[in-house]
Amino acid sequence: MIRILISILFLAHFITANAQDEVYEFRTYELGFFTPADILHNYFEQALIPALNRQGINNVGAFEEVGEALPKKIYLLVAYPNLQAYGTSLDGLAADMQYQKDAEPYLKAAPGAMPYKDITVNLIRSATGFPKLVKPSDDSEFFELRIYESHNEDALSRKVKMFNDSEFEIFKEVGLPTVFFGSNIAGEKMPCLSYLLAFKNKAEHGAAWTRFIAHPEWKRIVQLEEYADAMNEIIRVFLKPLSYSQL
Repeated sequence: MIRILISILFLAHFITANAQDEVYEFRTYELGFFTPADILHNYFEQALIPALNRQGINNVGAFEEVGEALPKKIYLLVAYPNLQAYGTSLDGLAADMQYQKDAEPYLKAAPGAMPYKDITVNLIRSATGFPKLVKPSDDSEFFELRIYESHNEDALSRKVKMFNDSEFEIFKEVGLPTVFFGSNIAGEKMPCLSYLLAFKNKAEHGAAWTRFIAHPEWKRIVQLEEYADAMNEIIRVFLKPLSYSQL
């Protein structure tokens, strides 16, 4: 009986220790100048997103930048339950005959018909303090993507700890609604973390960050030695959802 109990406890520990976090695929499509992107939008709306939904992958986000930045970019956010599901999804698309039919105008298009110059893919693993993507309110029209670069892996882990231990709670208190958060495991700007915030408008965004900067807990933790030099660069991109986005 004791041996059985020990085996059960060991198995429970093993499963917990090896549990996989959510993984986010964040794609950036850099468009060519003066090139219509209809074929790409139609592909997302009529083929890819419906196929992902059939796989049980929901809340796929599709965005473009606020303003008239050049070159224009389209962003796609896909949340997978774990890293293995990412590979399984790719295989599933190849075997999905409905997807193959719906995607044919895109998949069979001539090279010159593609509106983008290249695709950048970042894979992001969720943090323990924010393990699952949260769908924002339906009236969210102003999104902020933030990327924090660190000079090495130790610095990044300390910055993630800062969020896990304190910043997520401050975000809740001041009204910074988080859609996803995680450490990048592949892609650009490594080592880094990425997260997405959602607001009704720019004014709401500005007011929330003002409250954050003034929050006493933020003022306290930003002075702690353990978080010194945890990051050395912040990249901000303001986004708005496309008409077919599920976020």
